[in-house]
Amino acid sequence: MKLALKCQTRPENSKPNALRRAGKVPAVLYGHKGSESISLTIEAKAAELLVRDAAVNNTLIDLSIPDLSWSGKALLREVQTHPWKSANLYHLSFFAVGTHDSLDVVLPVHPVGEAKGVKLGGGSLDLQMNEMRIRCAPNSIPNAVEVDVSDLGVGESLHIREVKLPAGVEALDDPDQVVVMVTQSRGGEATAEAEN
Repeated sequence: MKLALKCQTRPENSKPNALRRAGKVPAVLYGHKGSESISLTIEAKAAELLVRDAAVNNTLIDLSIPDLSWSGKALLREVQTHPWKSANLYHLSFFAVGTHDSLDVVLPVHPVGEAKGVKLGGGSLDLQMNEMRIRCAPNSIPNAVEVDVSDLGVGESLHIREVKLPAGVEALDDPDQVVVMVTQSRGGEATAEAEN
């Protein structure tokens, strides 16, 4: 998913709380000029919509800063919210990706298909990893890591090294780490005993 967002540079000596009262959310952009960062503000409504639709370290955003005549692609790196009012955004951090050949991102793991151990053997699917760290080009970030579980029988597992990733996508976690397994469920044991 790609989103667009317009920002303004943050006035010098402006106070974050004063900006929030004025309906703006403070933000920062890293990586647009090496290690240099730039302080920004975003209209609160636009920031709320962005946070609703974008995933941290996953969604590519078309970011523009009209008063600097700068635009480029960025990742949402961090979302800070009010300590007890999570709907109140405090600060957003972005990372410009235009000059980078590859990025490290964290993606959700989505099982695909129905495991034969669940369908035929009465087992249950046990997802060991909800997220996976990957490296890929900025313009080819998948929405998720899809893991085909169709061939898994009861007692079998799938490791990171066995996950088929799209071309140009590299897993960064331990290749021997278990992503998903099929365990014998209590109901399956009861069914097996009844059949004996």
